[in-house]
Amino acid sequence: MKLIPFLRTTRIPPTLLEKVGLPQCRFIHKYVPRDPKDPPKLYRYPTSYDPYGPKPPPSDKIIQLAERMSALPPEELAQVGPTLRNKLDHPKMQRIDSECTDLGSQGGASAGSAKVEEKKAEKTAFDVKLEKFDAASKIKVIKEVRAFTSLGLKEAKELVEKAPVIMKQGVTKEEADGIIEKLKAIGGVAVME
Repeated sequence: MKLIPFLRTTRIPPTLLEKVGLPQCRFIHKYVPRDPKDPPKLYRYPTSYDPYGPKPPPSDKIIQLAERMSALPPEELAQVGPTLRNKLDHPKMQRIDSECTDLGSQGGASAGSAKVEEKKAEKTAFDVKLEKFDAASKIKVIKEVRAFTSLGLKEAKELVEKAPVIMKQGVTKEEADGIIEKLKAIGGVAVME
C-alpha cells in the first residue's frame, strides 16, 4: 500500500479513503497509430458546405431565363432589378449611412461635401443621440435603451454611460420622436440628428 503515504502527503484523511475508496484517475494521451510508417489518412471534404443539404439543379426554364438575361445589353440589364422589385412588391432597399465610416485616402473634401448636400436634400433616416440623463433615473434610462435597441444589460449600461452617444441609427422620424419622448418622460435628454 504505497498509496496511503501519498494520500497523507496530499492531506486526504485516511477515514475518507475508507468511506469513498481508492481515488480513480484517467490518463489522457495522444493517439499513436499502430504502424508509424503508415501515411496519414486523407479525407474528402466537399468543395462547399451547405447546411440545408444538396439543392436540385435549376429547371430548364430558369436556365433559359438566365441565358436570355446574360445576352441583354448593360443598359437593359440594369433595369431588370428595379422592374422585378416593383413587380414582386419588394420594399426599396435603404442606403447604408457612411457618415461614421472612415474613407481614408479614398474620399477627399469634394466627396464629403457632395454626400452632405445629397443628405440634406433627402433625409428619410434619422439617428437618435442620447445627450444626457439624470443620475437618479439611470436605471430607467438603461431599461428603456434595452427596450428599443435589443441590447443586453451590460451593453446597454456601457452605452448609456458613454453619453453623449448615438443610440439608434437609421430610424424613421416618427420612431425617433417616440424614442425621444419616452426618454424625456423618464429623465433623459435625447436629440434627433
